[in-house]
Amino acid sequence: MTEDDSAVKAAIEGELRLLTPEVRRSPELLGALLHPDFHEIGASGRVWDRASIIASLAATTEPGARPIGTSRMKGVQLAPDLVHLTFDTDNNGRRAHRSSLWRLTHRGWLLYFHQATPFTSDAE
Repeated sequence: MTEDDSAVKAAIEGELRLLTPEVRRSPELLGALLHPDFHEIGASGRVWDRASIIASLAATTEPGARPIGTSRMKGVQLAPDLVHLTFDTDNNGRRAHRSSLWRLTHRGWLLYFHQATPFTSDAE
């Protein structure tokens, strides 16, 4: 496995953990995967910072919820400390194209930026 492959693999593993209900419900587990300067442009158009997304996800993710479905996930290492992922999600019929930037820190790979754009089957 090349350095490029291992960096992308680490980012994908982190992204998939973020989509599980166990992590989404836990401020500690979420915080362990989010960069201190994390920010997001959500599918709703709302801009989130680290504290607001942790509070929102921890408060709204129900116990027993299913993991968010993913498809077409792929990544590329843009720099030694930066990976870009793109993928689609389906969360109970709400579909979105997604883009994430993961940065390598002394704590490992952390999600630095995320954006979601809703779409319908016709828009694929």
